[in-house]
Amino acid sequence: MSMRDLGSPAVSDFYAPWKSMAEHKIQSASGPLDMRLLQVPKMLSALKKAWAPMAFCIPFKLETDSKILLEKPEMALKKHRMHLVVANELSTRKEEVTVVTGNEKMLVCCDKTQSDSDVEEPSSN
Repeated sequence: MSMRDLGSPAVSDFYAPWKSMAEHKIQSASGPLDMRLLQVPKMLSALKKAWAPMAFCIPFKLETDSKILLEKPEMALKKHRMHLVVANELSTRKEEVTVVTGNEKMLVCCDKTQSDSDVEEPSSN
């Protein structure tokens, strides 16, 4: 799988195993570099089932494709039994997020009257 196939993976979704790491600096004169990254294991189910079954869990989903923006949170709610999911699109991540619960989708937007406001700042109201 190439990086082109992955689109824009989250940095924390993949890792290079220690055994595949070069012992010394890789020389750029050696030509193209091929790197194999492994997928980081998903921990939401383990967190909910084994470590903290009574915890109120809120994962975040960042997407680049608005068509699947609300599909992923709904899958996380069902598959991992999360309480709610905060979803946002990369292009508008500072302006709005959607909070998804089992039966509700609530859009939370920044204060557009403030030029430097973003969705993470508390509202002045």
